[in-house]
Amino acid sequence: MIDDLLAGVSDSPWALVVMAALVLGDAFLVVVPGEVAVTALGALAVTHGAPPLLAVIAVATIAALAGDTLCYLIGRTIGVERWRWMRGRRVRAALGLVGDRLRRRTAVVLFSARFVPFARLAVNLTAGASRVPAPRYLLVAGLAALGWAVYQALVGAIVAAVVPGGPVVAVVVSIAAALLLGLLIDRLLARRTFPPADEATPPAS
Repeated sequence: MIDDLLAGVSDSPWALVVMAALVLGDAFLVVVPGEVAVTALGALAVTHGAPPLLAVIAVATIAALAGDTLCYLIGRTIGVERWRWMRGRRVRAALGLVGDRLRRRTAVVLFSARFVPFARLAVNLTAGASRVPAPRYLLVAGLAALGWAVYQALVGAIVAAVVPGGPVVAVVVSIAAALLLGLLIDRLLARRTFPPADEATPPAS
């Protein structure tokens, strides 16, 4: 029964539309399961042959770039002080740290943020507010979105290809694997690119 349901999902013309909506929303709210949707469809692309894996990657890339660009435009037009939540002490400290990192390593920070959910929104908003040139932003954000989409979809596809048990097992295991790998990548990138404020600022001599 669940296999039939997954088959119906994979064959539905709405599958990619729903995935795109989740990925777009994931750019603003980390609780939206954008990564999970891409990984699941990557697994179904192997177990059911639909939707095509390249289509999953392409749509996920476009949706991810669209979401990040919207955040950039919000930062550019409204700034990072418009809403009350932006003016809290911890948020201001985080945005200040992100701004410092962007000024020194724009491309690295923009690319890394795509893989660190909690940093993604802050980096894209600050990039807009800091007036990072739009052509440069779009180039780096586009490459980051492509890398992120390929990674998420291939996790699902590879797990589905090597794990026996049918589509249900493939989807469940691939999502679990993606989440665990995601946590590891988040920790590594966040530690290297977005260190705590007390570590980021050298002590006064």
